[in-house]
Amino acid sequence: MKAGELCAHALRMTTVAGSGHPSSAMSLAHLVVELMYHQMRFDPADPWNPRADRLVLSEGHAVPIVYAAYADRGGVVGTKPQPRPLHIDDLETLRKLDSVLDGHPNPAEGFPFFDAATGSLGQGLSVAAGLAVAARADGNDRRVFVLIGDGESREGQIWEAMDFIAERGLTRVCAVFNCNGQGQAGDVSDQQTPEMLRAKAAAFGWEAVTLNGHDPQQVSSVLSRAGKGDKPLAVIARTVKGWGVPLLQEGNYHGKPLTKAQLPTALGQLEGTIASLDAEADEPLEAPPAPPKAERAAAVARGGAAWPDFAAGLQRVGLESALTKKRLATRVAYGAALVVAGDVDGRVFALDGDVSNSTYANRFAERHPDRFVECKIAEQNMISAAVGLAAAGKVPFASSFSKFLARGYDQIEMAAITRANVKLVGSHSGVSLAADGPSQMSLPDLAYFRSMTRVDDGRGSPVCRVFHPADAVCAYACVKHMLELEGLCYLRTHRPDAPFLYSAEEHFDLSGWKRLREGSKLTLVSTGYMVHTALAAADALTKQGVNCNVFDVYAFPLESSGILDAAASAGGRILTVEDNYAGGLHAELAEAAASRGDGLRVTGLTCRRLPKSAWTAEEVFAYVGVGLDDVQRAAKTLLS
Repeated sequence: MKAGELCAHALRMTTVAGSGHPSSAMSLAHLVVELMYHQMRFDPADPWNPRADRLVLSEGHAVPIVYAAYADRGGVVGTKPQPRPLHIDDLETLRKLDSVLDGHPNPAEGFPFFDAATGSLGQGLSVAAGLAVAARADGNDRRVFVLIGDGESREGQIWEAMDFIAERGLTRVCAVFNCNGQGQAGDVSDQQTPEMLRAKAAAFGWEAVTLNGHDPQQVSSVLSRAGKGDKPLAVIARTVKGWGVPLLQEGNYHGKPLTKAQLPTALGQLEGTIASLDAEADEPLEAPPAPPKAERAAAVARGGAAWPDFAAGLQRVGLESALTKKRLATRVAYGAALVVAGDVDGRVFALDGDVSNSTYANRFAERHPDRFVECKIAEQNMISAAVGLAAAGKVPFASSFSKFLARGYDQIEMAAITRANVKLVGSHSGVSLAADGPSQMSLPDLAYFRSMTRVDDGRGSPVCRVFHPADAVCAYACVKHMLELEGLCYLRTHRPDAPFLYSAEEHFDLSGWKRLREGSKLTLVSTGYMVHTALAAADALTKQGVNCNVFDVYAFPLESSGILDAAASAGGRILTVEDNYAGGLHAELAEAAASRGDGLRVTGLTCRRLPKSAWTAEEVFAYVGVGLDDVQRAAKTLLS
């Protein structure tokens, strides 16, 4: 029986690796056989085919059973254009540094059968939702199957995704709940029993069916219904952790491979189980026909239009009055640039979390309603759905208040591990929104995202690029960079209108900085909205006889040598100003200066206390220690 054969492979590979989750993998044996040998339309020699059915393993720790089936089917691994077949012998490289078989699956490491890295539980169904949204937009009839653990279904994101999929009528998604009754530390909660999961799924608008996950006939009968009804299908499969091996069912064997001494006993027990089920031994394995050959869609240009300059971009969306006033919030400029991105590239999708009239993603929704995805107040689902869209060849821009994106930092990290081409936009950043108070302000975000800008993604690029524009002209240019760059990007925008610092023709490269003032006594460096405060401080200091350099840092990683060279020629003192907690701009420059070792002194003003509501941004700046007076005092102290 094929299920037993795959279980034997799972036992051997985890024992050789000395780690892994054989018992969880074996609970999926019959479900994986039905999916990968009977139901799924895919070509093992072309896992990149966009018309192929997809499998998302949300419970990523159970991956050995899928690795075994994929090797048995002759699936290829590696990258185009020279993939290689995965052989049965390769299974014993599980978890080795130079293996494509990571402990939790990751397409970026060379296993293209999957679309996203998994392992941090609760995220797979949202990825499937993104894949399904993309398939519908492309007129693609592929099905998306998701294997979900009963323990992980306690995660709220599972139900965000269940809600989203039902609301959008994504009936080609099939969620399979693997109900083996055990988590890591003990049995799952009574709230995650098969009966409760079936009731919950039905309440969320799904067709919910309970079955014996080790009965091939039941499994086949139910899974063959996937994608054929007017509701998405939730399959609640009762399974046994460590199926076929009583030794693995004694106590808690979660995440515990067998020792070499135990392995023969376990394989013998498995053979005994298979022999007792010999009626299934000759089960025919006839896979459905492979999907037609196809390539991922390339960028779709609307009328071959080129990216218009800043003035033309604002005029395109009816914001030409800002050109006269020479003032505009960076969040509004983002909305204009997003429309332009959608105009020039048909891959662009926009996702938002019920704040599109604040992030200005609503401009895109009006212009390109077929490519706008309203995710409502469920940021974790939104981010993981963006990963699914990116896996389908789209370029998703996902926006919310930057404070609310913090709910999805785990999902963002999984997007980074996947090397997903996702663009995140956090509006209302820092403390400049004032009256709304600290529950709406994001202050740790710059440190969080900056931490990934100095990490190589394995392709010679940063894991993440961060953009933090000080004016609308720069914000517009940053969106163009985000569209053209491959990989994770984060744009930090602000609520208040701000005067233009640059002409419409200004060019912004990826070095990340512009020099706005030249001076000989002190160097002020700022980023985002606080650049305007730094300029005001420089003007006031000039009247007092202190001429300052002023630099605007708009991107990370920062090529800081030009700033440091200028500072070295102006007394060697640098003062940074930013409206976030420590770990952002000051850390970036201080680390760079320390590496130079030429005595540059970098002092930083960051938010030193928790903010609160106030009527004006200036009041909050002063309250947290980054106001105009604070900058002047710090400058004088530094000079003395």
